[in-house]
Amino acid sequence: MSRSSLFGSPLFLGFDHLEQMLDRVGKNAEGYPPYNIEQTGDARLRITLAVAGFSMEELAITQEDNQLVIRGRQHDDSEGRVFLHRGIAARQFQRAFVLAEGIEVEGAVLDNGLLHIDLKRPMPEVRVRSIPIQGQRPAQAPQRLRPVARESE
Repeated sequence: MSRSSLFGSPLFLGFDHLEQMLDRVGKNAEGYPPYNIEQTGDARLRITLAVAGFSMEELAITQEDNQLVIRGRQHDDSEGRVFLHRGIAARQFQRAFVLAEGIEVEGAVLDNGLLHIDLKRPMPEVRVRSIPIQGQRPAQAPQRLRPVARESE
């Protein structure tokens, strides 16, 4: 049984990679850690993740093709401690964001339990290109046979 696809239409040529990106984003729907995305300028964005309890050494940010991946891995330091209630657990996370073509990661700052990642979106250039239209190439005209003059008998 085949799955119906938005990009299965013949009007969307070459957009197969978008469907793959949407599948990856859907798999990343877990709500931890919470995050904000804000526009900080005409061509600037900021992703802010709430990563309280994580040190800089426990966080990693990578850009894999057009995907920004933030990973956090805390070490469990509960050895020798007795908890009456444990609501803050050492946990791991991975949060991924699909970046549009050309978006650049400018940098990241960890401040008071918030990880800020600044992005720059280049202004797209308007490109107009004329495509010449050629006429149909004339087919090789068949050679016409000339009537052969008959010699009179």
